[in-house]
Amino acid sequence: MDYRVWHDSYDKGVPASIDYEEITIPQIFARAVERHGDRPAVSFMNCNMTYAQLNDQVERLATALAALGVQKDTKVAIHLPNLPQTVVAFFATARLGAQIVMTNPLYTEREIEHQWTDSGVSVAIVLDALFARRIKGMRNRLPVKHYIVASIPEYLRFPLNVLAPLKLKKQNPPMVAKVEAETSVHHFKKLVQSTAPKPPGVAVSIDDVALLQYTGGTTGVSKGAMLTHRNISCNVQQAATWITGLNHGNEALLACLPYFHIFGLTISLNFPVYFGGLLVLMPNPRDIPGIVKNIEKHKVTLLPAVPAIFNAITQLPGIEKHDLSSVKVCASGSAPIPASVSQRFEALTGVKISEGFGMTETSPATHFNPMSGTKKEGSIGPVWPDTDARVVDLEDGVTEMPVGTEGELVVKGPQVMKGYWNKPDETNDMIRDSWLHTGDIAKMDEEGYFYIVGRKKDMIICSGCNVYPDEVDEVLTAHPAVLESATIGIPDERRGESVKSFVVLKSEYSTAADELVEHCKANLASYKVPRTIEFREALPKSTVLKILRRELRDEELAKGS
Repeated sequence: MDYRVWHDSYDKGVPASIDYEEITIPQIFARAVERHGDRPAVSFMNCNMTYAQLNDQVERLATALAALGVQKDTKVAIHLPNLPQTVVAFFATARLGAQIVMTNPLYTEREIEHQWTDSGVSVAIVLDALFARRIKGMRNRLPVKHYIVASIPEYLRFPLNVLAPLKLKKQNPPMVAKVEAETSVHHFKKLVQSTAPKPPGVAVSIDDVALLQYTGGTTGVSKGAMLTHRNISCNVQQAATWITGLNHGNEALLACLPYFHIFGLTISLNFPVYFGGLLVLMPNPRDIPGIVKNIEKHKVTLLPAVPAIFNAITQLPGIEKHDLSSVKVCASGSAPIPASVSQRFEALTGVKISEGFGMTETSPATHFNPMSGTKKEGSIGPVWPDTDARVVDLEDGVTEMPVGTEGELVVKGPQVMKGYWNKPDETNDMIRDSWLHTGDIAKMDEEGYFYIVGRKKDMIICSGCNVYPDEVDEVLTAHPAVLESATIGIPDERRGESVKSFVVLKSEYSTAADELVEHCKANLASYKVPRTIEFREALPKSTVLKILRRELRDEELAKGS
């Protein structure tokens, strides 16, 4: 790659360009098994598997999936939190050259139906509690031919395999449920145990689509980003080059980032498997005491997380009494991390948090602060090897802006998606002349460090999750009492941003905010539901009657100043 000013900021030993291995996701996993078969691969409570044991489960499930009709390019949904079954399902599906559709367990029926129908999912691997509570009643509206139902306790050993179901049943809502097997409904572990590990040989190409990773849009319609094996593999290799000094077969990564999110899927799953690391699985990222306990117990060395998790760790009562000295690398993404959080965490652990930037469409990482070199507060850092970036004029999208001047951030590199599934117009709008237009407003300093200063789009980032205002407004205006609404993100010290909606009611109706919140809860994942609803007689609009969310944001910022 040609010289760029940010190359001078790279840590010693990090090249501007990488000689990439042409290695697919199943090949990454197979090599880890070959090199580190007797090393620990997965730890979940008292379930522990070596890479050889994990491979046995993967091969058995791949064989079973093939018997259910899964072949190259079949769409398989994985609708699970971070569990051993999630890891098994991911690599088994990839082994067959099928396309993986990771979906958020918090999704409502509306969200599930759109993504599974849009992608044409034929097999879905689902948590038993979610199947009983949500999926079972909507089966006639879905294209799914077979369901494989997983249960949280099924991979646990005694006595937790007996105690866990009792505790999980008492949760609200219950996180375990009895599901009867039938012709098209199979129990995960029973299916795996009853199947010999003899999967068919499938030729998987580096440029085949590995994932349909759904992301929102300004229209509120979720789109499937087609991420190839090359996209994921190159991003993993970029991460492995950026983080120097990795001890292959001896690192432990705390997987508290959900695997249904691209940050978690690449950095907390494929990246550690690339160097034979241990995955310490955390299905509940809000369990901060559990996170701290696992760091101590497993001597975790790598901690990728979102700012809310780092903040919560520093705020945990008695945290100074815990030994977090094993952690040597901390990476933060999905939302800006406040300087106060970084400083508190460094004072507590002696480890600096490196902040980066990425998108679903870029597999995800494009920028990161150096791991040992200069980290600049508020900066997403320089651009990764073999990745190029520009700040361009907001109007024409082409003219490169001078250093220190704001414009839209555009990027290109081997991690940029193939395009959106069945959406050529949206693809052409997003990727122009090989440059992906992020929709983020940024600036670059004289040393090549980039700063996100705003959003061209209205996306809200709440606890690391993307919330698209149009989707929230679409749900709100479907309520019979609502005439129109406008949703924005407002600063939130704990979440980064919170969702707030401004609502105008129809003249003949009256309703309470609580009723609208309940309406949203029935149709949106919990993190998308407005924390605050403010009723107004009218919303600010332009001369062409477009609602001006920016004015509402400015009002909220003025209140806090």
